[in-house]
Amino acid sequence: MNYREPDLQVSFGPLKLKNPVVTASGTFGYGREYAEIVDPNLLGGIVVKGLSLKPRPGNSAPRIVETPAGMLNAIGLENIGVEAFLKEKLPWLKTLDTAVMVNIYGHSTEEYGAVAAALKGAEGVAALEINVSCPNVKKGGMSFGTDPVASAEVTEAVLKNTDKPVIVKLTPNVTDICAVARAVEHAGAHGLSLINTLTGMAIDIKTRRPRLGNISGGLSGPAIRPVALYMVYHVARAVKIPVMGMGGIMDAGDALEFLIAGARAVQVGTANFVNPKASLDIIEGLKQHCVDHDVQRIGDLIGTLKT
Repeated sequence: MNYREPDLQVSFGPLKLKNPVVTASGTFGYGREYAEIVDPNLLGGIVVKGLSLKPRPGNSAPRIVETPAGMLNAIGLENIGVEAFLKEKLPWLKTLDTAVMVNIYGHSTEEYGAVAAALKGAEGVAALEINVSCPNVKKGGMSFGTDPVASAEVTEAVLKNTDKPVIVKLTPNVTDICAVARAVEHAGAHGLSLINTLTGMAIDIKTRRPRLGNISGGLSGPAIRPVALYMVYHVARAVKIPVMGMGGIMDAGDALEFLIAGARAVQVGTANFVNPKASLDIIEGLKQHCVDHDVQRIGDLIGTLKT
């Protein structure tokens, strides 16, 4: 019998990915940090650490705490700023044979637009991912992502200032995530990624102090996977644009759940801290699943949940 290599290629809106496995923002640095361990050219894509208009120092320590089946982080979006990214990080990134996506954020609609404008025409950037989980300073600190109108306004501002496909990363800290998804779709987004972290905290019972310097942080890891899967399933059916699923994906089985639920691609985040080669292991696991179950194209599994 002739062995036939399964086709792991997927389309994600205007993007063509060699496989559906992408590393999540904030968990893979700017890509080069992992390059000695993980060949980035084998990945479907990389989402780089979130970028703001100007450099940010982040929150005070401690900024990471392990939790049962996950972790809390309160990094505070520390980054080098878009200007330094273009000069110091992008020259290496644009040599890669994979889709490089740049996660951006701001604290006003205008700031989001300005970051997008700074990246306009940047060779080697395949798409922008908008983090709408940031506080809107003009509305008293409420997250953009909890308000469908504000999320749509940010999406429109970025689209007006970019020549790249735009993916909006949704927060789960809402009553109706589908309402936000439909709003940004109507505003022109090319795709969605979800979910971002859930808000949580931890307390040191001996000192009676928060275990994070910021008091609260974002919960990620396997603990949130059922919530993420549920939201991906519903959002994929609420919109026509593609969805990239994430939230506690640790192995190929987890990734397959998201694909079957309707995600066209997945992002691997916390698993990178546990096993730096997790993304490559997941790619191999997807390939093996296709071989074992006589699936010629991974795309044939997307959205095939039987209910």
